[in-house]
Parts: sequence; C-alpha cells; structure tokens
Amino acid sequence: MSINLYQTGVSGLLASQQQLATTGHNIANVNTEGYTRQRAEQGTMVGNYNTGNFIGSGTYVQDISRLYDQFSYKEQLTNTSNLGNANSISLDLNQLNQIMSATNETISGSIDRFYQAINAIADKPNDLGLRNIALSQASVVANDFNSVSQNLEQLEKSTNQEIEQMANKISQISLDLAKINEQIIQKGDLSLTGQPNNLLDQRDKLINQLGEYTSVNTLEDSNGVMTVMIGNGATLVAGITPITISVQAGDPDPKQTTLQLNGRNGKVALDGTKLGGAIAAKMAYRDEHVTAARSDLNRLAMAISETLNQAQSQGLDLNAKQGLNIFTDINSTTLENSRVLASSKNAGSLQAGVTITDVSLVPTNEFTIRFDGTDFIMTNERDGAETTLVASSPGVYPTGHGFDFKVNSGTASINDTFTIRPTENSAGLMRVQLTDPKGIAASSAIEVEVDENNVSNGAVNIVNVTSPEVARSYTEGTNAQLTVDVYESAPGIFDYRVYDAANPPPSATLASGSFAAGATALIDMPPSPASAAFQIEISGLPVGQGSLAREKFTLVDAFGSGNGRNATYIATTQEQQILDGGKQSFSQALATATAEVGSNASSAELVADTAHALYNQAYNRNQSKSGVNLDEEAANLLKYQQAYQASSQIISVANTIFDTLLAAAR
Repeated sequence: MSINLYQTGVSGLLASQQQLATTGHNIANVNTEGYTRQRAEQGTMVGNYNTGNFIGSGTYVQDISRLYDQFSYKEQLTNTSNLGNANSISLDLNQLNQIMSATNETISGSIDRFYQAINAIADKPNDLGLRNIALSQASVVANDFNSVSQNLEQLEKSTNQEIEQMANKISQISLDLAKINEQIIQKGDLSLTGQPNNLLDQRDKLINQLGEYTSVNTLEDSNGVMTVMIGNGATLVAGITPITISVQAGDPDPKQTTLQLNGRNGKVALDGTKLGGAIAAKMAYRDEHVTAARSDLNRLAMAISETLNQAQSQGLDLNAKQGLNIFTDINSTTLENSRVLASSKNAGSLQAGVTITDVSLVPTNEFTIRFDGTDFIMTNERDGAETTLVASSPGVYPTGHGFDFKVNSGTASINDTFTIRPTENSAGLMRVQLTDPKGIAASSAIEVEVDENNVSNGAVNIVNVTSPEVARSYTEGTNAQLTVDVYESAPGIFDYRVYDAANPPPSATLASGSFAAGATALIDMPPSPASAAFQIEISGLPVGQGSLAREKFTLVDAFGSGNGRNATYIATTQEQQILDGGKQSFSQALATATAEVGSNASSAELVADTAHALYNQAYNRNQSKSGVNLDEEAANLLKYQQAYQASSQIISVANTIFDTLLAAAR
C-alpha cells in the first residue's frame, strides 16, 4: 500500500511541477507578441484492481495545449487585413490631400497674378514693364505646374517602392512559414498528443504579419502542416514549398508596376488590386487616386495653354504681327506622341499620336484602342463603352471626346492594343514659349463701328479671328469700308448683306443671308472659297425705325500701340466656362479636383477609424480566450504550489509508513 501511495504522491508532484512550469511559462511570456496561453491538461491514471475494487494510482499530464480559438483568430486575421488596407489608403490620401491643397493655393495664386498682369496691359498696352511682368508671371504658372507634376511623379515612384518592399516582405514571410511547416513535420509524431506550441505561435504571428499586407486564408492538414493562400485564392505556401512575389514593369506603362507569383514551375501574373490588405491599398492609391489627380492637373494645364494661346493668336503684337504662343503648343509632336502607349505585345509597327481638337470635351480617364483586323475599336475605361472609330481623313480617327487618334506611321496587326491618355504630360511639359515682351498681342486687328443712326439692340461682333494680319489687310486694303447692314424683311426675319461701301453703288455683295429672331448669323470673312481669317456674328433684333430701318456696321482697322482690346479679351478667359463641357472655369476645375481628393481623404479616415474599432473588438475577443491574464496565472501559481506541497506530504507519509513496516519486520 505504501508503494502505491508513494507512486501516487510522485505522480501528483510531477503533475504539479509541470503545471507550475506551464504557468511560469505563461507569466514569462505575458508581453510576448503572438504568444498563446498554454495549459497543462491533467488526466487520471488507470486504477489498480485489488480485492474487487479499482484503487487510484495517481495522475499525469497528458498534453500541454494552447488555448486557441480558431474562429476568433480568423476574425482577428480578417480585421487585420481590413485595417492594413484602411490605414494605408487613409495615410496616403491624407498626404495627397495636403499636396493638392497646397497646389490649389499655389496655382490659383500664380494664375490670378498672371491675369492681373494681363489686365494691367489692357490698361497700358504699350508699357514694356507691364509686359515683362506678364511674361514673368506666365513662367511662374508653368513652373508651378511643372513642380506639382514632379511631386505627383515622385508619389508614384515612392508608392512603387513601397509596393516592392511589401512584395519582398510577403516573400520572406512565405519562406519563414515553409521552414516552420518543415520543423513541425520533423517534430511531429502521430503517436503522441503533444504539439510544438511555440512553433505554432511563431507561425500564427507570421500569418498575422502577412495579414497586414494581404487577405489570408489557411488550411491545415492532419499533420499540422499549413497551406497559405492570399487574395482570391492564390497559393503562397504549399506545405514546405514557399512561393515568392516579385514586382515587374507595367505594360504598356513601365511605371505602373505589377505583381507576379514565382514558383518552381514558372511565373503567374497576380492582380494586386484583389489581394486586399495594404498592398491592394497601395495599388488603388497609385492607379486611381494619384492618376486621377495628375490627370485633372494635366487637363487644367492643357486648357490654360490652349485657351491663352488661342486668345493670343487673335490679336496683334507691338510689331503688328499675329500673337505667337505664350505656352507650349498642346499639339506639339512630343505631347501628341506621349499620349499613346503601345503594348509591348503588339506585333504590328504602328506608331500613333493623339491630337486635341476641343479642350472642353477632353476627359481625364484612359481609353484603350484595339485593332480587330479591320477597324480600330475604342473602349472607354471609365464606363466600358465601345466605339468603332471611323476615319475623317487618311490616318485620322475622331473619337467624339475632343481628341483624334492619329496614325503617324506603320501598320497595325490584329489585336494590337494602345492605351490613350489624352491629357498626358500637359503639366510636366508646360513651358513659356514667348520671350519678347513686345510679342504679347494686346491689340485687336479690326473693330466694329456702329452707325450713328442705329437705334436697336442689334449688334455685330468680330469672333474667331484665325489670322489677324489677313483680317486687317482685308478690311483696310481689299475692302476699305467693309460694311454690314441688316433690316427686317418680314416680321421676325432679318436679312443682311456684307459689302464694300467705299465703292460707289452698286457695290458688290460679298456675303448675304437671313436669320430669325432669337438666332444669330455667323459669316466667314473672306467668304468661301478663300480661307476665313475671321468671322462676323450678327445678333439681337436690328429692326431700326422708319426710313433708317436698315442698320449699318462698319469694320475698320483697329491696330495701335494703345489698343488693349485683345488683352482685355485674354483677361476674360479667366472666368470663361471652358472645362468639363463648358461648365467650369480654371479656378472651378482646380477647386473641384482638390475637393474630390479632400472628400476621398475624409471618407478614408472614417473607414480607417471603423476598421480600427472592429479590429480592437476582434483582438480583445481573441485575447480573452488566448491571452495571458496575470491575475488568473497568479491564482493558478498558488493553487499548483499548494498541490505540489500536498503531493510532497503524500510522499513523506508514504516514506513514514514504509519505514514503520521495515522497523516492524526487524
């Protein structure tokens, strides 16, 4: 009996010792990241059969188990990925919002100062000092756009670097997970119940780290070996086989880098936008938000350049010459060609460009053009709409979006594709072309003199001057007194004619026609078949009175060093509704782009706050089951200490009984 009692005491002593060791292990790792609380699972030994009874023989520790709840762990892992995604996009958009806010202030200020200088020239058109100031302010505008473009390019580069760093980190985690799986196989013994708990904790810690970068799913086999999948099911770790991720140059844009999986059997493209976690947020930030902001600024730079160049071209400079471009021509060869990116997979030799035809219609999104063997099929990447392009002239294909697709050379093969970015590089390549202050075309070429007998609200205006030098020569040289007269030939119907009043009657009619009340008449001058140098627009209700009902307007030479009418016209472009189909001025377009980024940043911050709250809830739930509670462990420590002492007492009693038996037998 004493021997059995001795064995019972020893088993209790050993069990309490393991319980104390496990509790001490928990306490020691209370601050260890990723540690899961362990518990010694104690069982009863099989009793000894004696005189018809089973007499207890003690206890043993059958397993050291982790207090692991796979459901709360999976919930925490999912929320880790969501938090990684939300935090990443929120931080990035906050940075972009700061850049755009500063950009709004900087560019708005430089544009305002440029137009102030133009207004000053309109008041004093022959002041060379004011003209120099205007050119200096134009340089500031161009430099500001260049600087912002460089900042956004730097954002793209830094984002690409972060994506590459994340890909390298994911690859390293994959290698580490495969090694742990291998160690688990080496340590595993199906005949034993114990598990390598610390290895499992290390593996879960790596999975949690992986979850920050991408969404993760795992499967564990009967041997405890884990298969890890990311995103929509791409395998990252298959047992002891790791698969790495690398970054590749984009196609057709090398800067729009992509991801690929690298395994023993080859490489597979990976859609980074569907991976979840921080890496998907980086992809979305680069491809959507930074790209949209850059496109908005490119379009604004394009609109400013084209609008001011066109307004400048309608006037005459101090040398009586047509105004030259202030800024870079938006249809320069470099800009046209940079708007088309050809896929590296194209088999054909086609080289193409994009010509801007109407800045008010140009969108900020991308298009894809595919050659189907017969036609060019254009897809709008914003809404997926497809259009078959029809040539208006050899090699020129209007798109209906304010730009033409233009074939420069070569031929296309079937399924060749081209990415179209209509606004590309407009801000980065914006430069001031005009260097001579005398070259600012402040003077108008011709003007309209209203006959003193006119009494109605009818008006004649000069519009769309394409060649002011020819217009001036035509009105003063070819036609010394170019006259427009209008009368009401029938109620609500107005007849007009254009002739040279300097010739004695009957003077030849250069143009004639009629228009209805509420409409206008637009007349090319010189008339066809000559190329029009300007247009005459008749508007209002020129009804006149009595015998003077035929109202007259005379077009005369207006050039002079003191003429600032075209400068006034240039100044009015600041408030013209030009962008977005004629709905927005320059300042409105810039404010809209800035506000959109700010709105996205604010929304992302709210999403990040929500994701953080959900993660905390999931983490706390998991910790309530798996985390170490020092109060509980301290209580266990006392309990197991007392059990240890009690088991020691059993051994002491057994020794006493054994000694008594030996003494009695002597």
